[in-house]
Amino acid sequence: MQKILEGVMVLDLTRFFSGPQCTLLLAGMGAEVIKIDDPKGGDPIAFAPPYDGPEGISLDRRTGKDMGLAYLKRQRGKKSVTLDLKSADGRAIFFEMVKKADVVVENFRAGVSTRLGIDYAALKAVNPKIIYCALTGYGSSGPSKDDKAYDLMVQAAVGLMSMTGQPGEPPVKTASALSDAIAGVFASNGIVAALFHRERTGVGQAIDVAMADCLFSLIYDEPIDCYEQLGLAPRQGNRIMRFSPFNIFRAKDGWVAIGAATHGDWLSLLEAMGRADVKDDPNMMEIGWRIANNDAVDALVTQWTAQKAKDEIVEALGRAAVACSPVRSTDEVMRWPQLLEREMIVSLVNPLTGEASPASAPGFPIKFSLTPAGYDTPAPVPGAHSEEIFARFANLSPADVKRHRSNGVI
Repeated sequence: MQKILEGVMVLDLTRFFSGPQCTLLLAGMGAEVIKIDDPKGGDPIAFAPPYDGPEGISLDRRTGKDMGLAYLKRQRGKKSVTLDLKSADGRAIFFEMVKKADVVVENFRAGVSTRLGIDYAALKAVNPKIIYCALTGYGSSGPSKDDKAYDLMVQAAVGLMSMTGQPGEPPVKTASALSDAIAGVFASNGIVAALFHRERTGVGQAIDVAMADCLFSLIYDEPIDCYEQLGLAPRQGNRIMRFSPFNIFRAKDGWVAIGAATHGDWLSLLEAMGRADVKDDPNMMEIGWRIANNDAVDALVTQWTAQKAKDEIVEALGRAAVACSPVRSTDEVMRWPQLLEREMIVSLVNPLTGEASPASAPGFPIKFSLTPAGYDTPAPVPGAHSEEIFARFANLSPADVKRHRSNGVI
């Protein structure tokens, strides 16, 4: 069965996380993603810790075959060439490739592509049908567009850090680089939409994706601007201001997450806990009172959970159709049958060793009924496809590639 984006050619100028996440998803759906790196510096994560190599996982590079785990995860299913876009010859080769490409993705700081002479206007002149996606921290417009940003700064800028953590404690970022990952997902969605638009109209376009915009669009579903009026602390911990109870609770052997989103959920939880008597308390039957008095509600639930094991709680609340999950450690997540059944934990291969890594990576998260998606090849050795790609898309002979390589262009 053909993958849904087979035949789509993507030129990938991205580095670090947001851009590679975007092109990883496109590659998983079948696009031919050609990763283009500078021949001098290369991809900064290709040989950065933590490493996988013949001697296992480490924070120091022990052998010449050690490669960065982040690179092995983010570059699966892609091809790799090196090209100096700062040189006239390098840009000429790139423009030849653009003539045959469908999509160009970059995550330079705002203005860098214009200084290099490879911005949307320049590429559109070569290929009017090109779809050009730029990912930046804060977008291509606005007073902060030139600010340098990593995930930590974006989480701080849009207020997620001020919402994360326990009341009265310092701001905290989410454990993973959430703004990078989310921006990559939004960008891939925008590219697929632009491809659909071009299919109908024959017209390409530019796509401007800001990490800050993407993250803010998700967190602002929560009425964070109304918390003060409602007498709520900015940081709610694991709670959410619309439901109660909604938290993690201590069990005899760990923690469980329990949430009652409806009145029916609350009644079912009380029955499961053997506390039907609470139904006679008019305060406890009012969601507004429970939200304002979360501590009292949580204490009630904890009286029950603290006497039971996690599995016992999950089983009891499963029978009662109350949302509940154990708080799993990373080791437990790696063994969770649900993720394994859906092929969400897959092996990694180090291309320098040709062997499976002790580490694993996420599988493709969207399941199509007719067009399978996933990563058929491991991350490439940097520059491994230069001869093939430049012959196909820039009409360069092996002698041309050799000459350009000796000049530092490739």
